[in-house]
Amino acid sequence: MKKIFFLLNILLFFQLSAQETLSSAQWQEDLRFIQNTIHEDYSFLFVKTTKEDFNTEVETLYKDIPNLQEHEIIVGISRLVSLFKYGHTYVSFHQKPFEFSQFPFNLYEFNDGIYIQGTHKNYPEAVGAKVIAVEGKPISEVLKAIEPTVEVENTQYFKAYGINNIRYPAVLHAQKITKTLQNEVTLTLEKNDKVFTQSFTALAKGENVPTHRGYVHQNENWLDARDSSTTPLYLQHLDKVYFSTYLAKEKAMYVRHSRIRDEAEESTKDFYARVFNEIETNDTEKLIIDLRLNGGGNNYLNKDVIKGLIKAEKINKIGKLFVIIGKRTFSACQNLVNEIDNYTNVIFVGEPTAENVNFWGDNRPVTLPNSGINISLSYLWWQDKPAMENADWIAPSIPVTMSFNEYASNQDPVLDAALTFDVPDFKPKPMDYIVSLYLSGQTQKLAEELPKMIQDPLYAFCDFETGLLRVGNILLQSGRTPQIQASIQVFSMILQLFPNSANAYKYQGEAYIALQDNDKATEALKKAISLDSRGDIGKTAKEILFQITN
Repeated sequence: MKKIFFLLNILLFFQLSAQETLSSAQWQEDLRFIQNTIHEDYSFLFVKTTKEDFNTEVETLYKDIPNLQEHEIIVGISRLVSLFKYGHTYVSFHQKPFEFSQFPFNLYEFNDGIYIQGTHKNYPEAVGAKVIAVEGKPISEVLKAIEPTVEVENTQYFKAYGINNIRYPAVLHAQKITKTLQNEVTLTLEKNDKVFTQSFTALAKGENVPTHRGYVHQNENWLDARDSSTTPLYLQHLDKVYFSTYLAKEKAMYVRHSRIRDEAEESTKDFYARVFNEIETNDTEKLIIDLRLNGGGNNYLNKDVIKGLIKAEKINKIGKLFVIIGKRTFSACQNLVNEIDNYTNVIFVGEPTAENVNFWGDNRPVTLPNSGINISLSYLWWQDKPAMENADWIAPSIPVTMSFNEYASNQDPVLDAALTFDVPDFKPKPMDYIVSLYLSGQTQKLAEELPKMIQDPLYAFCDFETGLLRVGNILLQSGRTPQIQASIQVFSMILQLFPNSANAYKYQGEAYIALQDNDKATEALKKAISLDSRGDIGKTAKEILFQITN
């Protein structure tokens, strides 16, 4: 009887296992479901990729499925969804029963390389080490291999949210970093001028690396590379959404705001009302709002912050209001940054943000019929700036990054840059200033100011060529003769400053075509082709030239 019961249990086990294992046909059916759903209900997401490229990748994966293991199929689906390159459109690797295991380390990219910022206490030698290679492959090669599995909104998003896909054994195998799916990985590390290897064993399924705001924080089981004897302001009180402190020596009010949501004890509205009241009553010369760790939340809480900043006449001046941004500034916080940029006299400090200026956000889960996996697909378009002003990110007017040693020793060069910045007549939006000179007819001052600003290291953050091209293109697209003639003047000015600008020559050619001067158009287009013979600009110029000469 015991033998029969034992056999029945074994049979039941295999039946359950068989039910949990999907057939190739079922996975292919799920893949078709994704394809059809996106085309029917989410076709608006085809912005950074085309329907044709998406369909090509679907067919490749469809044919490969019979030869792939389960985790390879899931990673393949993540590659498909990541083609859209919006941070809210993704496949989570933390879904039961398909949850991926993780290696016990947290990577962080500093300005001098990628380091193990935190790790399990079993690997004390590894914490604080620079990563040189993974399984013998250079770290740059590994990052390139895993990038397609990440919903890369921009390069900052990948640095902040994507590089830790390295800690998934399933991703390493699917992207051919390892030859098999294995629960151990060997990293080549450098620490204290010594290069060594360290093997890591994966955590049990369901056990995750405990990060908060992007960092592992020291506790009884986990190690942080940072000296824990003191804590810099941007990492203090991370259990709170926001906190403020008055820096008497610098006469500055510092606010760290790390989510767009209300605290139970004090709403966002009340918190900022208190901050602005303290600014008025204290001898305050600067307000610094630190958003570098803010990954978003509820957009509708931004309004009271913006209203308060606009009304704070004492502080809403160039050189008095600073906002720290960085590679974790994302989602609803991008909206907050956009609005601060639109309505205040802010100077941004730090690194570019992780989100596009205008973007598809807010997602809803789409459940696959056989596997039950949820695909997060964006459905809301957020646009705080005109379409012509869209960009990969908001860039800082004072670019500052952090080295590993600065992090480890609790220095904060970003906050220091804001506290010490004192440049009279600084133009945080240099292109706005240039355009205002142009529109007001101050051509002589424009001719004097623009070359100086381009050469001035203070304005190295500004891509003057791209900004001027945008101005010229707006004039060109108006379709009106006076504006088209004005666009030619702008493109000519660009070519005086940037004589190798293939784009300026291409647009100049288009402007001459609009004015029916094909001779000058041909000359400009040929110049564009010669400067970018193998690139997209040269290719487009060739197509335009063919149209007017045939």
